[in-house]
Amino acid sequence: SSSPSQAVRRTAVNMSSGRAATATARHPALGLAPGKVRGSPAASKAASRGVRCSASKPWKENDARLVLENGDVYPGYAFGHTGDKTYVAEVVFNTSLTGYQEILTDPSYHGQMVCFTQPHIGNVGINEGDMECGHGCHLSGVVVKHLSENVSNYRSVETLEQYLERQGVVGIAGVDTRQLTRVLREKGSLVGVVCTDASISDEALVQQATEWSILGKDLLKEVTCKEPYEWKEETEGEWEFKDTLHIGGKAGHTDDGKDLKVVAYDFGIKSNILKRLSSRGCSVTVVPADYPWEKVLEMSPDGVFFSNGPGDPSAAPYAVENAKNIIGKLPAFGICMGHQILGQAFGGTTYKLKFGHHGGNHPIKNTLTGLIEISAQNHNFAVDPDTLPSDVTVTHVNLNDGTVAGMVSQEKNVLTIQYHPEASPGPHDADVAFDQFVSMMRNRKGTLEPKVVLSKSS
Repeated sequence: SSSPSQAVRRTAVNMSSGRAATATARHPALGLAPGKVRGSPAASKAASRGVRCSASKPWKENDARLVLENGDVYPGYAFGHTGDKTYVAEVVFNTSLTGYQEILTDPSYHGQMVCFTQPHIGNVGINEGDMECGHGCHLSGVVVKHLSENVSNYRSVETLEQYLERQGVVGIAGVDTRQLTRVLREKGSLVGVVCTDASISDEALVQQATEWSILGKDLLKEVTCKEPYEWKEETEGEWEFKDTLHIGGKAGHTDDGKDLKVVAYDFGIKSNILKRLSSRGCSVTVVPADYPWEKVLEMSPDGVFFSNGPGDPSAAPYAVENAKNIIGKLPAFGICMGHQILGQAFGGTTYKLKFGHHGGNHPIKNTLTGLIEISAQNHNFAVDPDTLPSDVTVTHVNLNDGTVAGMVSQEKNVLTIQYHPEASPGPHDADVAFDQFVSMMRNRKGTLEPKVVLSKSS
């Protein structure tokens, strides 16, 4: 016969086994048989008898690493396209909380990997309506803390992992993105290599990273269109906000009621920029990055737009030369790369920022309106204000670091901004730049008069 204490112990063991079996029945995805819960006494006894346990880990094992040119190594697991052993690009971080699909398809990220500071990426999948470029994904890699295991959005047509695999773009998840971002802030943007082959040494990957640079690379010709084309599509009705918020000026028509004709240089142009121009009533013709300025003038446009794009603006002298021969003859508007190209056309120079501006929360002081704008930005280079001629006025300033965010030449009728007014990271206040361009085309020179004079401390 057994003592009361022994009976209590037997009861406790039976209850424990019962809970283990119930847990397995409720969670069959764990792949555990009753009595073989990981860490349980039953599992330990089974292992000691040589019984094969069917347990599988409920997380993905690290099978890849990101190695930076400074020697730092960040382990993680690969997703998306993993057919190549190594993937090399400049690593930057983006602070946007939403809009990862727009970032993936922005041609300005060509040649870069993006580390998302938002830790949870992929939860809304990929849809067909939010593409910034019809040619698909432009960045070279995606670095995330946590890749969403579930997709929940009525517009989604595929998962982020499926999309990246189809586009030939690698992803690495499970990375300590907070630490990586700190390193990039302190050291500056660094070249990195994502490797899926454990046999390649870290030293070899560091060597590969140090041999690659984005400086001096002309990436515009890699993302531009091959032939001129007409753009007709406007902002979709469900996303149009001019009537709802009473934002937006007069439509882009001439005095005789015809559409204003705009020639847009494609340095990697985003579709939403073209939609915003079309929504203002402009008739837009898109031309390649190296399209001769003489042919542009032969088209007799009312204005010329210089688009966003990737890489080093000093590596595209042909674009600067075209801009030099256009400004002063026709109203011109430049965004991002277009801003930098026009800055050089004015006679100024550009320089590489330490870690660039990438995110949807950059405050801009706009002296043309006297207001502060919250802007979306994506660039690694800036215009040096000390090299600009006296007839060019710095009208927009990034309040985070004081860099030039916009310029105006009243004499040449040119407006430039370093950020993306079409991106609408929440507020739509920056969209006014399109109205200002329309006003320049309608009213010609002297249209843009600053309402606030910037001081040296601004």
